[in-house]
Amino acid sequence: MPRLSAKLHYQVSFILNGSVVAGEAEPRLLLTDFLRHVVGATGTHVGCEHGVCGACTVQINGRPARACLTLAVQVQGADIKTVEGLAPASDRLSVLQESFREHHALQCGFCTSGILMSLDSLFREKPDATEAEIRETLAGHLCRCTGYAPIMKAAMAAQKTLRTGVEGPANA
Repeated sequence: MPRLSAKLHYQVSFILNGSVVAGEAEPRLLLTDFLRHVVGATGTHVGCEHGVCGACTVQINGRPARACLTLAVQVQGADIKTVEGLAPASDRLSVLQESFREHHALQCGFCTSGILMSLDSLFREKPDATEAEIRETLAGHLCRCTGYAPIMKAAMAAQKTLRTGVEGPANA
């Protein structure tokens, strides 16, 4: 009986937050595990591992995607953005991140990176997203700490700043 020859590892490379990264991956290795354990980008969190909680949300070619449902080999040559890529500089937060800090929109922070990635994508695609559209985007994320009120407040304040370029008071 002939033996099937199976390649056990594949070379995977893609752009991560503006820099080319590469590593080996088994065909079944999830993008979350590749990001965290091969590349060292630990801002992407692993929650439910079923695509329900949203903690693992990243952007693949500009669109939000669940990294726990994506195989690392599927993103060969793609442009991936994680929460580490949101800040404009290592000593400065993005408008969205700063708004979450100012409005206390996180407690344990486990869900925060996924929420930020989804909101970042929404505000780039629809700068004038309605409150209902923001709520719909957040519906794909589970947070067990904040009760969502501060998250909505932070999202609305960040959206206003992004649209107008004018920052409001810290506790608006």
